Amino acid sequence: MDHLGYRMKFGALGPSTNTIVQPDFDDMRPVGVTNHYSRIIIPNDPVNTDEDFLRLVKNIQSNTLDAADVLKSCEMQYLVMGMSAATFWDGREGALRYLNIMRERAEVDVSCGSFATEAALNVHKAKRIAFFSPYFPVANAQVRRFYEDCGFTVVRDLCLQRPSPVQIAHTTDAMCRDALKQLDSDDVDAIVQVGTNLSMVRFAAAAELFLGKPVIAINTATYWHALRAVGIHDKIQGFGSLLSHH
Repeated sequence: MDHLGYRMKFGALGPSTNTIVQPDFDDMRPVGVTNHYSRIIIPNDPVNTDEDFLRLVKNIQSNTLDAADVLKSCEMQYLVMGMSAATFWDGREGALRYLNIMRERAEVDVSCGSFATEAALNVHKAKRIAFFSPYFPVANAQVRRFYEDCGFTVVRDLCLQRPSPVQIAHTTDAMCRDALKQLDSDDVDAIVQVGTNLSMVRFAAAAELFLGKPVIAINTATYWHALRAVGIHDKIQGFGSLLSHH
């Protein structure tokens, strides 16, 4: 039994440009659970167009399996994916194929952002949703397709079009607040934030209080999904209703 990870040893991976998901996951970590992080090597290339973003996704996809291989030697028991765009690609069926590739390569079960946010929305019984991302329109179209394949009605969405992978982590609370204002209305049951390098876990929890509806940050949903999948049901405060009540 691992001295610190005596309840669970999570492997976690995210792009090398990502500075948010690792501290987010660690902040939500219960006692007896450890997170062991591997970086998906990608360049911090400028992103100004849909074509630039597609190149970024391709870079992530091509190196993700290698990052998972690194984690096998610590005998991780479960893999938590701290990258999201690629997990939404090609609808729900395409996303499931990608998830199964990761399961086979990692040799453990896996939680990822697409299916984790789907599960979170179902827990909240949300049907009509809005979402925003740091992405470009080409990627938002993939996220919309995934959610629609899952049976949700996507009322509206917004992409912040951040200018590089590293710059996603520079997204401010004010930018997130403005996005929520543009997305929220009485015709929306819940709002989702995707993009794991965007810091939203605490702001989403605050936003639930003033909007009176679920606001789901993808890092919260992914870590919650992983904890519940391995039978850890600790209620954790400060990160919204998902971790504190479900």
